[in-house]
Amino acid sequence: MTLAIVTFAAVFLMFISGSLLYFYRRAVTARLAAVVYSDPSLQKGVLRRLIENRSDLQIEKVVDPFQKLLPRSPEEVGIIQRRLILAGYRKESHVNIFYGMKVLVPLALTVLVTMTKAYEYGWFVVYALSLGLGFLIPDFWLGNRIANRQLKVRLGLPEALDLMVICIEAGLGVDQAVQRVAEELRMSQPVISDEFRLVNLEQRAGRARADAWRHLAERTDVDSVRALCSLLIQTDQFGTSVSKALRIHSDTLRTQRRQRAEEQAAKTAVKLVFPLVFFIFPSLFVVVLAPALITLFEGMRKYLLE
Repeated sequence: MTLAIVTFAAVFLMFISGSLLYFYRRAVTARLAAVVYSDPSLQKGVLRRLIENRSDLQIEKVVDPFQKLLPRSPEEVGIIQRRLILAGYRKESHVNIFYGMKVLVPLALTVLVTMTKAYEYGWFVVYALSLGLGFLIPDFWLGNRIANRQLKVRLGLPEALDLMVICIEAGLGVDQAVQRVAEELRMSQPVISDEFRLVNLEQRAGRARADAWRHLAERTDVDSVRALCSLLIQTDQFGTSVSKALRIHSDTLRTQRRQRAEEQAAKTAVKLVFPLVFFIFPSLFVVVLAPALITLFEGMRKYLLE
């Protein structure tokens, strides 16, 4: 029984590690793409073939028979598509991959339970747990990706605003400043660069500036970005100074980030109470009181024997 549990845990950890390595590879490929596409001399070589990402197409071919098994409504597909956009996945194939994984992951966990004979502990509970957990794992993973992307947006926005202020004060317009910031932050802040690039592309396609910034707020769903979009729309309508407004907003974001860090630091003392009480204090009691208790028991035994 113990061997079955250990085998199940090992295979499950290997599956999670492989998934993490896959997404780490995607991040490295994105950084290589930023370097290659910025240098025309590198676009016709091995690096160009290396960064051509065909993994999404291959995964879609694998999960296509499975993604059709789940019933879906237009409202549910719209919600999933919006969550995928918040996580940075904008292709239509990503919706099919997501639904396919909601079928493949439970099947994989069920096969793993069968191979490791973990069902001997109660087949109904084990299989029900594996199916339910496998069905929810893609949702948990997607929520984690959304939170991670929003955190990157919050951390990189002050830097982007400072660069926008410098560009605007140097004589560039707002649209040219956004394009320049997207180019400069391609390596250090790829999420901000990607979002600003989409704003610039929407404006080039003929969309109004206010609508492009509103779409940015919807794609990120971050309060600081919503405040930035409202600020830029208001400065455009009333004709106020954009550079001063951006500078003030950048300082406000840095103040909020510092206050958030101080709040997390203040919560540390309360969060340490539970590890201290349940893990550290018992070990200290054993180390401190064990020798005295041993001596006391030996003395009482000698006294009783006498």
